[in-house]
Amino acid sequence: MAKLKVAVLISGSGSNLQALIDMCAKDDAPAEITRVISNVESAYGLERAKQADIKTTVIDHKKYNGREAFEEALHQVLDSDKVDLICLAGFMRLLTDGFVQKWRDRLINIHPALLPSFKGLHTHERAIEAGVKFHGATVHYVRPAMDEGPIIVQAAVPVLPGDSANDLGARVLEQEHRIYPLALKLIAERKVRVSGEKVIYNGVENLNTASINPSA
Repeated sequence: MAKLKVAVLISGSGSNLQALIDMCAKDDAPAEITRVISNVESAYGLERAKQADIKTTVIDHKKYNGREAFEEALHQVLDSDKVDLICLAGFMRLLTDGFVQKWRDRLINIHPALLPSFKGLHTHERAIEAGVKFHGATVHYVRPAMDEGPIIVQAAVPVLPGDSANDLGARVLEQEHRIYPLALKLIAERKVRVSGEKVIYNGVENLNTASINPSA
């Protein structure tokens, strides 16, 4: 089976990009990252890609007259690589409905919360303020509405007494680095598909136990 061709879109340091690079570097990896694209020239994630001998491209959104023109430049690069899947990894640009629909079910994102809760920004602060006992991260297919779409993988972490947003965010980020490569692997191995607005699994084990916080 041919490897899935993946492009990763970033705007910053690229820690989730690194997790994807590490997975794709394995001999039996079912996917390959063909290009990393950033809208920010100084994004450290570009250096991570170069160190892994992955092609990089900078498309500065500030040089284009509107989102559509910027996204057309994105399309040209993605089409030239015959990309199968786009992974958003800290890409800090809202994509138009047209772009999302063109890449429907071929565009995934990771969000630092257990969707559909806490969409948007400052998720860790909001989780602490709300008093929830579990927080986490979600990998999902992208839909036009912000932070919506069929959920592929989630990881939950307990919210502990005295947690700061940084404390909680660090534990969530650790899980992000686990579930984003997992989601990409499942897609590349054809073990997930979208039916309606839900993900259907094939040959994937699911948990059958509950987690309780606090435990006593």
